[in-house]
Amino acid sequence: QVQLTESGGGLVQAGGSLRLSCAASGRSFSTYAMGWLRQAPGKEREFVAAVGWSGGSTTYADSVKGRFTISRDNAKNTVYLQMNSLKPEDTAVYYCASDRNYGTIVGGFPDYWGQGTQVTVSS
Repeated sequence: QVQLTESGGGLVQAGGSLRLSCAASGRSFSTYAMGWLRQAPGKEREFVAAVGWSGGSTTYADSVKGRFTISRDNAKNTVYLQMNSLKPEDTAVYYCASDRNYGTIVGGFPDYWGQGTQVTVSS
């Protein structure tokens, strides 16, 4: 099994930036697709971004496209989410996600989840 640990959340003003990190356990990290989901209070979890095992394929939710960038460093077993031009509606708990299949992350059903990190954007 895969263990995922998120970090980098915090409180920022609208228009600001944050960089989330997710450290994954295991030596097979490079064989997994990775991604990020988020959940706002009272809302269902929603897909945010995904990256394939090689880092060459990425997918973003329309709501974050052009503002967020997902990347991975397989040598460090780490995936990142760079968030720019943050909006109050981005406020949520952000979860790192992992699965053998890229499509299941985009579809919102990854096999593995992290503990989540809080992102709060004030206006």
